[in-house]
Amino acid sequence: MQTVLITGCSSGFGLETARLFLERGWNVVATMRTPRTDLLPASERLRVLALDVGSEASIAAAVQAAGPIDALVNNAGIGMLYPLEATPMATTRAVFETNTLGTIALTQAVLPAMRARGAGAIVNVTSTVTLKPLQLLSVYTASKAAVNAFTESLALELAPLGIRARLVLPGMAPTTNFGQNAGPRMQGEMPEAYRPMLDAVFGAMRGHTGPLTQAADVAEAVWRAVTDPNAPMRIPAGADAEALAASL
Repeated sequence: MQTVLITGCSSGFGLETARLFLERGWNVVATMRTPRTDLLPASERLRVLALDVGSEASIAAAVQAAGPIDALVNNAGIGMLYPLEATPMATTRAVFETNTLGTIALTQAVLPAMRARGAGAIVNVTSTVTLKPLQLLSVYTASKAAVNAFTESLALELAPLGIRARLVLPGMAPTTNFGQNAGPRMQGEMPEAYRPMLDAVFGAMRGHTGPLTQAADVAEAVWRAVTDPNAPMRIPAGADAEALAASL
């Protein structure tokens, strides 16, 4: 029976992905900063571990506790929607620490065992904002675009070792999750010149009536990336993501 380790399982994409892999018979190591065992169905195939992807010690402890891993899903991430001028560099570093460096560090931690077995899959969840620029997302987009470049290059060096690396790119999720997630980092003093833009962006998000990306869409895309050897490098997740990717 195969084992997947998934980060960011306390809600949203990570939680739904963990649920899907459990339903389909995998052993699941669901990780989150503050472990909660009530979020997923009780199962002898489920373990919930503490993991802070910004901490090398936490990564090492989680990887050791998880044991052999057949697939790694780097899903943990934090949002950021704010004018660059008003974003403290400490906030920018925190976004990159989680979204980019955390992904790289955890990937590096699982590679020795995957290489020794000559098999494995690494799936990194980024965003379709890396395909089409949007205002006020410069820091967040940069952190996710870096993961795209990292994954595509990594795939080339891992393929001869029997290890696959793939990307899942979700579209716009149902409103407020991103805003709530980003809220604590949107505290810098903002020049009023940016206010109309910020209000318009959040208004558009609240009033969006087109297709959205559901957590189940992302879970299915991750499943495909892990289990289908012929899956493409970039897999859009959600009707809006698929439409955007097809238009480019």
